[in-house]
Amino acid sequence: MTSPMLAPEPGASFDVFLRDTAPSSLDHALWTPDSGPMPALYVSHGAPPLFDDPVWIDQLFRWSQSLPTPTAVLMVSAHWEATPIRLSATGTAVPLVYDFGGFAERYYSMTYPTPDAATLAARVATLLSDQEQVRQDPTRGLDHGAWVPLKVMYPYADVPVLQLSIPSHDPARLLELGRLLRPLRDEGVLIIGSGFMTHGLPYLTRDQFMGNGVPEWSVEFDRWAAAALDTGDLDTLVSYRDHAPGMPFAHPTVEHFVPLFLVLGAATTPDAPVETTVDGFQFGLAKRSFQVA
Repeated sequence: MTSPMLAPEPGASFDVFLRDTAPSSLDHALWTPDSGPMPALYVSHGAPPLFDDPVWIDQLFRWSQSLPTPTAVLMVSAHWEATPIRLSATGTAVPLVYDFGGFAERYYSMTYPTPDAATLAARVATLLSDQEQVRQDPTRGLDHGAWVPLKVMYPYADVPVLQLSIPSHDPARLLELGRLLRPLRDEGVLIIGSGFMTHGLPYLTRDQFMGNGVPEWSVEFDRWAAAALDTGDLDTLVSYRDHAPGMPFAHPTVEHFVPLFLVLGAATTPDAPVETTVDGFQFGLAKRSFQVA
């Protein structure tokens, strides 16, 4: 008589990663001025199920290891919208925001104790001061759009992380914000816009949540975005609300798409083709991610 198949423990794939793969990052090369500017990244960030997906874990970790370890990370997450612009807490005990529900208890006790990011906060405020109001929020921690992917990319929490709120959905304003922040790349700062290339959660079926099939609206929007990004067609991307196939199902609200514009604005040439680093789907959603030089 055979025993029933037991479901793996939540985060089992992440535990294997921490044991077998993550230690290789301990001797990774640090950024120096000779490294040249850090790229800027758009990351489809996932949620706690990322820690149960060995393929996605491997994709994100390999991506981080293809780059020098940054001096700091400036994170713009879909899960923090506030204006005027706000900067997250600094210090060595920045809390995490567990802004999700219905997952295993383990995910509500995870920590990510990064080094003090006060120096980066002061630098960001200086860069933006002529055009934007910037306020420090001393109690705001890192939300899951920040800490979930970063726990894989930099598993030892050894890089300072600062989060910056999304002040607007207007592509032009976000492109300009990215331009203002571009000098950080010359200082070894990794700018990350964290969202999800499609995010039509209300329109997913139970089967799709279980990993069976991808809705056509998700495929169509991802294909459209890939074509525009691969050719540097910024005008097409800016017109996504009116012309992208799959809308509004792919983005019934747009906060998971618009971080892309800040990343493109931080590029040396915003309308240059991007380098796609992750593609494919999870739970029917496109996890397309890319970097710009």
